[in-house]
Amino acid sequence: MSIEPGTLYVVATPIGNLADLSPRALDTLRAVSAVAAEDTRHTAVLLRHYGVQTPTVSLHEHNERQVVPRLVARLRAGEALALVSDAGTPLVSDPGRILVSEARSAGVPVRPVPGPSALPAALSVAGFAADRFVFEGFLPSRGAARRARLQALAGEDRTLVFYEAPHRIRESLRDLREVFGPGRQGLLARELTKVFEETHRATLAELEEWVAERPERERGELVIVVEGREPTPAEDVGPDDDRVLRVLLKELPASTAATLAAQLTGKPRRALYARAVELSGEG
Repeated sequence: MSIEPGTLYVVATPIGNLADLSPRALDTLRAVSAVAAEDTRHTAVLLRHYGVQTPTVSLHEHNERQVVPRLVARLRAGEALALVSDAGTPLVSDPGRILVSEARSAGVPVRPVPGPSALPAALSVAGFAADRFVFEGFLPSRGAARRARLQALAGEDRTLVFYEAPHRIRESLRDLREVFGPGRQGLLARELTKVFEETHRATLAELEEWVAERPERERGELVIVVEGREPTPAEDVGPDDDRVLRVLLKELPASTAATLAAQLTGKPRRALYARAVELSGEG
């Protein structure tokens, strides 16, 4: 393939199965001057597997601000570079944002080389609505902050997707059950595309029990998908909700007012937004 000089290529790499690397991604990794990698040792395994000898440069959350100016200088001098993360698509809960942002600010072309990502992979096998969804990345590590974040999402009617660390999975599932209710449907995907891949769909209470049954289910790369909250007739916007919306609409646009009202009332944002538009029109 033809590589454009002075271009940054954002390359998606396998999340487990090395055969998922696309031919275009492989050609790109071979043709660029260097590969900026989250962990050069991890990326070296992939490059060796395909016989790629392109040198790597370490770029992770702890050194990104120091390394980026040198990489942007190389790009402006005409070198083509690739950005990869340890697995999946860079910038999706991975480093690289500063490099992409600074490259664009410097007038450097940035080209995506799409491919694997745990986010759409988990969504595709969950069987929940995926035309509209919310990706929350990793939940806060501290329990109080995590529960507060989940409370803010309690009224969300779109499908929710979270990444989680193995040592926090049981606590996160417990908090999801307590905040969203034990009967809400969810899916846990672990080790996607790898040898020990598992996906299990059940209620949040059942998912919590399923993980507790076997220690290995607390290991590996984990994605949690939760079905959006189903509104019921009893949850129609009423006078109390109107009062909340009227206060918020004095200072905020309808969209923001509806989001905050959903967090305060637990009602579906979609219904609150429709009512907020009506009320702001009356005003």
